[in-house]
Amino acid sequence: MDKLTVSPSPHLHAPASTASIMRDVIIALTPAMVVSILFYGWSEIMVLAVGAVSCVAIEWLIARYLMKRPDLFSGWSALVTGILLSMNLPSTSPWWMIVIGAVVAIGVAKMSFGGLGQNLFNPAITARVFLLISFPVQMTNWSVPDGFIGGVDAVSGATPLGVIKEGLKAGESISEVLSANGMDAHSLLRDIGGSGGEISAQALLAGFIYLLVRKVVKPWIPLSILGTIAIVAAIFHGVDPEHFTGPNFNLMTGGVLLGAFFMATDYVTSPMSNWGGVVFGVGIGLIVMMIRYFGSYPEGMSFAILIMNCFVPLINRAFHQKKYGRA
Repeated sequence: MDKLTVSPSPHLHAPASTASIMRDVIIALTPAMVVSILFYGWSEIMVLAVGAVSCVAIEWLIARYLMKRPDLFSGWSALVTGILLSMNLPSTSPWWMIVIGAVVAIGVAKMSFGGLGQNLFNPAITARVFLLISFPVQMTNWSVPDGFIGGVDAVSGATPLGVIKEGLKAGESISEVLSANGMDAHSLLRDIGGSGGEISAQALLAGFIYLLVRKVVKPWIPLSILGTIAIVAAIFHGVDPEHFTGPNFNLMTGGVLLGAFFMATDYVTSPMSNWGGVVFGVGIGLIVMMIRYFGSYPEGMSFAILIMNCFVPLINRAFHQKKYGRA
């Protein structure tokens, strides 16, 4: 008689694991990291290295010595957090500020909630917002050092979003601001004056396609974010093109693509159902555009994701998935 093996659930296992998913995310981020290093040079390498090492080291120390739970250490997840944090920072960021950001991301936004899978807010975005509020001068220093690509026509001093915001405050029209700064809203495909994660829309799109092919993420959240931004921008721009930027400009500038592809899709801090993801994405898109058009801050992606993170439990309750075996 064959022996019957009794074990606790689950009895069905997917081939994917947390580590493999995090490795796929790192692979997807690689094109954007390579482009940012080519444009920003050694300073960007320093930012990426300090962010990655700090997040991994801090999580290990907290899990091992403060929580006395070495099993809570998730190296690949901490590494992804460090990379995303670094790609949200200027290439001129001092090392000590990056370490502080790592402490906030891992120690405050993640481990204080119990570790991986327990946090309410996206750790990397939480750290970025904290640093922006605490160190506004360093976080808005967009002076671009020499990279490994010669002859880069770099913008120094402000991002295109910042240039537009300041010009509108001064009473100029959008066409006047774009003309005075040598920018074209219809052909702007990269935001040179910005963080490493804003440098190349093409690299971010390539990484997102890789995640879709690998079935790491679903397209509903990113598409609803980008679609909402495009629709809102088209409406306002159509009504008053001299005071509201158009869809292409808003989609290609700032941290929209990095946030939509790699941060809003975070498993832990995003809704579980497809329709919940759509509501989540629409909310992010609306908040981004309201901040950009009517707020004092030129960018709004980080704030929008954090605000919508608060509503994820309610969204999950309203758009809950059917339990297995239920009609």
